Formats: sequence, structure tokens, C-alpha cells
Amino acid sequence: MLSDGEWQDVFDSYQYDAWRFEAQPTYTMPREAENFARFLRGEPKPADHNARWHGRVEAFRAAGKTIGRVRIVRKPLTDYQRYQLAWGIPGNIGAGEDIRILDITENDHGLPVTGQDWWMFDDATIVRLNFRPDGTLIGRELLKGGIEAFQHWKQVALAASVPLLEYVKDDG
Repeated sequence: MLSDGEWQDVFDSYQYDAWRFEAQPTYTMPREAENFARFLRGEPKPADHNARWHGRVEAFRAAGKTIGRVRIVRKPLTDYQRYQLAWGIPGNIGAGEDIRILDITENDHGLPVTGQDWWMFDDATIVRLNFRPDGTLIGRELLKGGIEAFQHWKQVALAASVPLLEYVKDDG
């Protein structure tokens, strides 16, 4: 398991590409609780929503690095997924993150879609994110070996996913 400092070092030291397989149906994150509650109440999104992350993404992009993810969803969408699609992901894309959506309601494409998230850095380093059933992050684990399976899953996820605007348009 990585300490918070070790995790930050792994993330900040990537050279060219950071990519996430994001499969949790819900994330329980204290720093998002108030904005998530606002979303559920139908209030407008605050102008500074997710500004800290946007600044990080912009800095990575300015340094010539890429950052992206495929967000796994299954219908019916959870409230948290609706929140991400409406409030989180559009701003992240605007900051320069390449985010695609993969709906696995009818086809999981052979991916490990059991709610296990992971980051891949520079196509070589895997950090698995471990969660409680309620979506609370309990730790980050640096994996040793087995990179080929993760590289394959990344290729499949990217090929089967669509950009957010296409997903939202097709969803009606």
C-alpha cells in the first residue's frame, strides 16, 4: 500500500501519460459531499467546482503530458454517476483531460468491471485503488507485474468507449 506521500510522488512523476480505469458506481469522498448534495437538490454548479483538479490537469497538459480515463457506467446510472456526467466530467474535459464513457449495461467487453479502479502511468506502472462497498477509498496499491493484462484492458476500454457528448446525445 502506498502512503499519501508515496501516491503523490507516483502521480506527479509520470513522464507522458496518466490514465484511469474508473469503475466504481459511487465514490464517497468527504471533499465532494457538499457539492454532491447541491447537485441532488437541483442547485446550480458552483463556478469553482473542481478548480484544484482543473489546475493540475492544465499544468500536466502545459508540460506536454496527457491525462485521461474511461468512466464505466451501467444503467440505471447511480446518482453519483449522474453528478459526474453533469458536473465533474465536462469541466475536467475543458481543463484538458481526455475522458470517455463506456456503458457496460449490455456488454462488458471482457473487462474486469467489478468496481475495481486503477491508474496506469506511462504504460508501465499500475496503482490499484481499493474501496469499501460504499465507495470510500481505503488505499492505493502499487502492483508488481501483470502489466500486460492492464495494457490490454486499457486498449479495449478506449476502443469500446465514446466521448461524453456522444454518450449524452445517444442517451437522449
